[in-house]
Amino acid sequence: MPGITNTLMIEGSFEELVEELAQYIDALKRTAGEESPSTQSECVALLKEAGKQDEVLKKLVGASVALNTAPEKEFIAAYNLLVHVIRQSENQNMFLSRVCQNLSSAPISSSPANGTSLALSVLTTIFNTLQPDNDSRYHVFFAILRVIRASGNFETVQPQLKNLEAWLNQWEMDEEDQRKLYLTVVDIAQDAGEDEEAYQYLVKALRTIPADEASDEEARALSLRALKSALTHPTHYDFQDLIALDSIQALRNSDPVYSQLLEIFNAELLDDYNDFKDEHDGWLEAEKLDTQALNRKMRLLTLASLAASAGQSRSLAYAHIAKGLQIPLEDVEMWVIDVIRAGLVEGKLSQLTQTFLIHRSTYRVFTENQWREVASRLDMWRNSLTGVLEVIRNEKANFIQQREAEARETENKVNGSSGRRGPRRDNRDGGVQPQTADLDD
Repeated sequence: MPGITNTLMIEGSFEELVEELAQYIDALKRTAGEESPSTQSECVALLKEAGKQDEVLKKLVGASVALNTAPEKEFIAAYNLLVHVIRQSENQNMFLSRVCQNLSSAPISSSPANGTSLALSVLTTIFNTLQPDNDSRYHVFFAILRVIRASGNFETVQPQLKNLEAWLNQWEMDEEDQRKLYLTVVDIAQDAGEDEEAYQYLVKALRTIPADEASDEEARALSLRALKSALTHPTHYDFQDLIALDSIQALRNSDPVYSQLLEIFNAELLDDYNDFKDEHDGWLEAEKLDTQALNRKMRLLTLASLAASAGQSRSLAYAHIAKGLQIPLEDVEMWVIDVIRAGLVEGKLSQLTQTFLIHRSTYRVFTENQWREVASRLDMWRNSLTGVLEVIRNEKANFIQQREAEARETENKVNGSSGRRGPRRDNRDGGVQPQTADLDD
């Protein structure tokens, strides 16, 4: 798969390599029973004329589909030689696109079992020999995706997708090309059963739609596709990424029922969802939405909202949960366990008190009340930190005072022990007289 940029090291002049490859292509054609003009003869004739390098490459590349019949052990070497020759041209991108088409669209008849790995190996070499900012990498990567989709090997390209946005920025692709690539990834991921990853790239594709095109039919179709995926996916509970998109907002006019359903799953409760079903009886079934999945998700989201609104008590009675979820009391613990597994709430069940003790809850939508609560908690933390800092300052001051007092006490002891003076010589008669110690008051 695409990695660091590298080069192909093949010895020989352009003329020698072209003639060798053309001769090999002619041999493959003869083996396949194909009767056509000699590629070698045509290339040799053009090589004799000055400035005909690109004309030679057109002949060579035009016949290069024959390389798909090359024996498996020679396949990669033959294509690498072709890529090396093409790279001698200033117009290499024009020729590489035909090579990518050969590898991604034409069958590799010499090795049906390993054709995918052979094609990916050559395409990866082409990708890695191009400079990182060369926009031809876009077309090569597109060819890689086509091969992977045809073979169903999504795991082969999956680790590289983390680089996709950075690559698109380097290639400076326009929004339409970006969307085309993202949607290809969506299709491959869905074919592989990676629904969550498919959804994430579908949202990326929607973000490439300009605001003035948000109401177009393509934008509408993609928005409905993303909305249905988000609603029915068993582990997707956050709809803020959709709500913020212009194309999703445009559904309020084109598809108001879908827009209403999204608002309910984004912020409302089970009662509101049931009212919606009564108001639009049979609509969910007509739209082929999984009603069982929707009912389950709505109950989990409702329980998350109940936990978030529990207030200072941070607890919910079983009876309150049963009423909010419209379930029997004996099913409460099962639903609480499910909402914990979903990552929406953290807490502990107390069978003794018939309550759910909430440690953490997820706000589905941040309203003014939630922002006030956050501000209140930040004020509490700030006051607590102020108190801690004050304690630290006082302790530091006490410590400094204590050290200063100890230093003075030590100095006094030193001065006291060294206060007695030594003998002094008398100037009058040269005798030595005793001198008394000077004591501090």
